[in-house]
Amino acid sequence: MRYDKGHKENTRRHILEAASTRFRRDGIEAVGVAELMSDAGLTHGGFYSHFSSKEDLVRATIEHAADGARARFRELMNDAGLEGWIRRYLRPEHRDHPERGCLGAALVSELSRHSATTKAAVSQWTVKVFDDVAAHLPSTIPRQKRRMVAVGIFSTMIGALQLARVAPDAKTADEALESGIACALQLAGLKPQSRLQPKARTS
Repeated sequence: MRYDKGHKENTRRHILEAASTRFRRDGIEAVGVAELMSDAGLTHGGFYSHFSSKEDLVRATIEHAADGARARFRELMNDAGLEGWIRRYLRPEHRDHPERGCLGAALVSELSRHSATTKAAVSQWTVKVFDDVAAHLPSTIPRQKRRMVAVGIFSTMIGALQLARVAPDAKTADEALESGIACALQLAGLKPQSRLQPKARTS
């Protein structure tokens, strides 16, 4: 059977989207290749036409998700600036729906136990995030300190989001988000322009 030009590339992208959602929702180890292919509406046997192993898929999924995250970051910088990005990252909807959010926040602890190649992909993604954040910091922050500040901001944001997701009650979950925003803005040298009003956690 002959396929249109670009069919294989589109199919691969479709698998990566399905994997990105399932990994963030259920964890990497909890999801099998057969389940992922079923989510993508494909047969198990077709998997190896695109990936050499599940670990190869994990690495490719990280790279795919990182590209999408950087594109959204650039859009937010244009629309809402650094504060808008921080608030969007630490919003209640992101807390409550990890399957649609940051791959790192959902999987970083699990990814630390994967292969060196996979961890290298994670490292490359975080370095790009640090560089992007550093490039958008206020001019009041000295150039030699920008990288350190950017690392602190994103580390604070990921930690706050993860803690909000495991908080025992809605009040504590909301406090984790609000505190994360306040600390990230302070590190960035930004005065808050608006106040986050989180919704009660739905789960």
